[in-house]
Amino acid sequence: MDIKTIGIIGAGRMGAGIAQVMAVSGFNVIMMDVKDEFIERGIDNIKKGLAKALEKGKITSEEKEKAITKIRTTTRLEDMAKVDFIIEAVPEIAELKSDIFKRLDGICLKKTILSTNTSSIPISKIASVTNRQDKVIGMHFMNPAPVMELVEVVRGINTSDETFLIVKNLAEKIGKIPVESKDSPGFIVNRVLMPMINEAVFALMEGVASAEDIDRAMTMGVNLPIGPLALADLIGLDTVLSIMESIYKETNNPKHMPCQLLKKYVDEGQLGKKTGRGFYKYPK
Repeated sequence: MDIKTIGIIGAGRMGAGIAQVMAVSGFNVIMMDVKDEFIERGIDNIKKGLAKALEKGKITSEEKEKAITKIRTTTRLEDMAKVDFIIEAVPEIAELKSDIFKRLDGICLKKTILSTNTSSIPISKIASVTNRQDKVIGMHFMNPAPVMELVEVVRGINTSDETFLIVKNLAEKIGKIPVESKDSPGFIVNRVLMPMINEAVFALMEGVASAEDIDRAMTMGVNLPIGPLALADLIGLDTVLSIMESIYKETNNPKHMPCQLLKKYVDEGQLGKKTGRGFYKYPK
C-alpha cells in the first residue's frame, strides 16, 4: 500500500506528537480536532517539539521547516475523505472512539486503514461499528511520540494479515520498533505498567511511605528512569484512571480495581503536571 497522506484525529499531546513524527518522516498530514483552539495548541506543541529536535541535532533546520509545511489542519472530519491512513488519538472514551470510527467508515476510501492509538480499549470493539473490520487495527504510540521508540501493533479479531504488515512496515519506516500484541486488556505496556502505578497509589494511601520515598525506592532500587507516581503525574491521573477502569471492566479481576485515592485526585481536578498538581506540585 502506497501511503502518502495520513489523517490524525485529535490534536492533543499524543495526536500532535504523532503528527510531528509523520511529517518529519515525509508524509503529508491532515490533523483534525473539534475546535480551532485545540488545533492551535497542537501546532504550537509541534513547533516546540521540532525546535527541541533541532536543538538536539536530530533534524536539520531544513527538515524542521519542511515538516511544518507537511501539516494541514481542519475541524471537519469530512476532510479525511481521501487520506490513505488514519490514526485516531482522542481521549480514552469508548463511545467517542466508536462514534468517530463509525463516521470515518462512511467518509474514507474503502482502501483506507483505520488505526487507533487507544491504550486499553479493545480493538475489536472499536472495529465492530465499521464495515471494514479487516482494516481496523491498534497503533499505540508511547508518550512522548517523537521520542519513544516503541509502537504496539494490536490486531482485532478480524484484522487481516495484510493490514498488520502495512502497519508494522509503517512503524519501521518512521523509525519506531513495533511489537505485536493480542487484543487483550491493556495490551502489553499498560497491562504491566498501570497496575504498578495503581499499587504505588495504594502504598501512598495506606501510609507505607511518602510519594517522594516511593518514587525514590523504585528509581534507585529497581533502576526505573522515573518513579511510578511522578510518571502518573506526567501521563495524567485522569488517563491513568480511565485505563485502569478499562482493564478492570474487561478482566473483572479485583487486582485491577483503581485505588480510591486515584479517584479522589481526579474528582478534585488534580490531574498531575497538566493542572499543576497531582502527587506533586508543578510550576504553572
